[in-house]
Amino acid sequence: MNAVNNVMRRELSGYFATPVAYVFLIIFLVMTGIFTFYLGNFYERGYADLDPFFRFHPWLYLFLVPAISMRLWAEERRLGTIELLFTLPLTTTQAVLGKFLAAWVFIGLALVLTLPMWLTVNYLGDPDNGVILAAYIGSWLMAGGFLAIGSCMSAMTRNQVVAFILSVVVCFLFLLSGLPMVMNLFNGWAPQVILDGIASLSFLKHFADISKGVIDLRDLVYFVLMIGFWLLATVLILDLKKAD
Repeated sequence: MNAVNNVMRRELSGYFATPVAYVFLIIFLVMTGIFTFYLGNFYERGYADLDPFFRFHPWLYLFLVPAISMRLWAEERRLGTIELLFTLPLTTTQAVLGKFLAAWVFIGLALVLTLPMWLTVNYLGDPDNGVILAAYIGSWLMAGGFLAIGSCMSAMTRNQVVAFILSVVVCFLFLLSGLPMVMNLFNGWAPQVILDGIASLSFLKHFADISKGVIDLRDLVYFVLMIGFWLLATVLILDLKKAD
């Protein structure tokens, strides 16, 4: 765990050593404000809740999370520092976990900076704070899923732009998988077990379930398995790259 912690600290300090972290945080806060108060019609709805705030998180993460994850491994490979990283006394798994946790903590910090919105709705009315807390947890878990996919895509290439595009495409597919427009393509010919399987892969479905205030074990298992699968894929890809 010390090796994972050291990598995580190295990565976190690296975020704030450049303007990248501050630019991301500003963009995230500005965009959440626009989505909540303008596109989400926060004041016109007449309800003191954060539903407009969380409703847009999947689509906001679709572009912002790949913007973070694209540099996790692509930049290391482009600069040639990945060889130096693996000369340290740590395994590939420890390096992947350390980098992932650093980025995940950073996204968590961005979410923490939105807490004034939570205070605002409590000032304006009497919201269900349990539902809001569950939605924050669901949002962070969903960001972790996006981030794990982005980590894998970043390990596949040394070009950050390519890593970004691949991450957006794969994450978009997981967002679409539970929507009616996708399910209708399989209705009528695919057995129900396949339909249920496709729907169960949807980020939107599991995030929506948690956002209702009920943290179901199935939703937690989904995000844990999603994160674990893509991080394992990252480890395997990096090990193959080292063998080349």
